[in-house]
Amino acid sequence: MSNAALTLPVGRGLMYLAVAAATWSTTGAAVDLVCRSSDLGPVAVSFWRFVSGLAALLVARAVGRSRPANRVPAAGQPWRRRLLLRAGTGLGLAVFHTAYFAAVATTGLAVGTIVTLGAGPVLTAVGAARALDERLGRGIVAVVAALGGLTVLVVGNNQGGTVRPLGVVFALLSAAGYAGATLLARWIGRAGESEDPAVTTAWAFAIAAAVLLPLAAAAGLLPHTTDLARVLLLLGYVAVVPTALAYPLYFAGAAVVRAATTSAVMLIEPVGAAVLAVTLLGEQLTAATMVATLLLLAAVGALVLAETRHAEDGAG
Repeated sequence: MSNAALTLPVGRGLMYLAVAAATWSTTGAAVDLVCRSSDLGPVAVSFWRFVSGLAALLVARAVGRSRPANRVPAAGQPWRRRLLLRAGTGLGLAVFHTAYFAAVATTGLAVGTIVTLGAGPVLTAVGAARALDERLGRGIVAVVAALGGLTVLVVGNNQGGTVRPLGVVFALLSAAGYAGATLLARWIGRAGESEDPAVTTAWAFAIAAAVLLPLAAAAGLLPHTTDLARVLLLLGYVAVVPTALAYPLYFAGAAVVRAATTSAVMLIEPVGAAVLAVTLLGEQLTAATMVATLLLLAAVGALVLAETRHAEDGAG
């Protein structure tokens, strides 16, 4: 059976990306509650997320080892590319998560998530155009609309003075790590050499945890809190749902969906995060934010349609 026959259909890849984005939208709120309930900082939380997420992946893999796997064979994949994929993804995720948690702690969940995921499509589109020779075509209109919506979100939230420059810098650094991991996954996927997404995820988590361990140890690894059960429950949720479950789905989808479209679909995350910021954390959003949210959803829908048509034209 050929690699093409085993490759994930684009439509299913888009669905995987959407599910991953929806679960990721809850991460910032959960981590914010952890930081409020303990003295753990962004680096320590990122470290524990990767360690516990890796443990959850290994347990799931051990339980399902007897089941047949439907994956793209990686036997012919050069070891150098496997190493690059795993190490590059691990470093990208370490930067992405740690800087994102720092942005949330500095400037709030809504703004931190919005800036991170707003800059992501721009950085990814530029990188894809230069490195992967991908063109947006008509989808560029949707990207412009999405960025306009994100701008309105930031401006609307800034009325209360909640946008802090240092938080924006952390968010942009996070976006750079995210874009790098997205482009790397797409580059390997285009070469037809993608390995099992669960394997890629496990290696990436292990490398990210190893990179963060010295920094996390220096900042303090163990939480000091009067509500340890709540902290452990939240960390467990972050490890299983938006980490061990979401990342294999994300890597599988990113391997078959164009890089810029992947970033745009992930704009579901800031929309969900904005809702949680208001309902769960009590952050104040404006009417302009709601208008911008509708623009974001419309942009995501337009890019999904553009991606589907692009795949159909290629198949035809």
